[in-house]
Amino acid sequence: MKKDSIQIIDMTPANIADYGVCGYKDVNKHLELQRKIDWYSKYYPKGLRIKGIVSETGGYQGMIEYIPGQYAHRPVAAKDYMFIHCLFVGFKKEYKGQGFATQLLKLCINEAKEAGMNGVAVVSRKGSFMAKRDIFIKNGFCSVDKAEPDFELLVLKFDSDRKNPSFNKLVPGEYPDGIIIFRSAQCPYSVKNVDAILKTAEKLKIKARLIEMDDAAAVQNSPCAFGTFCIVKDGKVISHHPISNTRFENIMKTEASQKH
Repeated sequence: MKKDSIQIIDMTPANIADYGVCGYKDVNKHLELQRKIDWYSKYYPKGLRIKGIVSETGGYQGMIEYIPGQYAHRPVAAKDYMFIHCLFVGFKKEYKGQGFATQLLKLCINEAKEAGMNGVAVVSRKGSFMAKRDIFIKNGFCSVDKAEPDFELLVLKFDSDRKNPSFNKLVPGEYPDGIIIFRSAQCPYSVKNVDAILKTAEKLKIKARLIEMDDAAAVQNSPCAFGTFCIVKDGKVISHHPISNTRFENIMKTEASQKH
């Protein structure tokens, strides 16, 4: 494919609905996209930016989302760093491995330098819903902290003397009773299936409630390193990323069978 068929665009609260995000394209149909736009509008004046990869033939094919670290929607202490929430390229496989993710990453790095920040930080993981560490390590990032089960905090520092960012203390044990679902509008996938999960918990006669994390401070105190979504059951994290209602029901059935 020809790289000149690709554009990197600035996605703003005003135009994001024209492209969609994370596969959600219809603002009238998808509550996930509606919530994302409202959230983006709130944090755009604080420096939140999304840059998208758009192909003439393939349409929207990926993005990078980043924000000044004091507003990071992960449980991290990253003040004075630019913080990356998401980096993804390739809804279609032909757009993978073309160097577009590195292009997006370098735009973020350059913006952080221009703003006089200490560097750029990101949480990666081996599991689902986050970029793997390889793209960052290849571009000069190094590991400075870890969190269970497979989360890693990576940083590219512009001055080695600056203090490293770090994970905040994760304390799921502060929620010892029943099912607690935490979610933030930062991640569109955190909307999907939550209502169904709550209904399933009710059907199974399990105490459950939803905590909406409405701002960066709430997410930075999340009991899970993913930050913008997790499920805690009796003080233990049972899902570190958004899951379907079917997956939730299977987890509950497995736990019930293990008790018998």
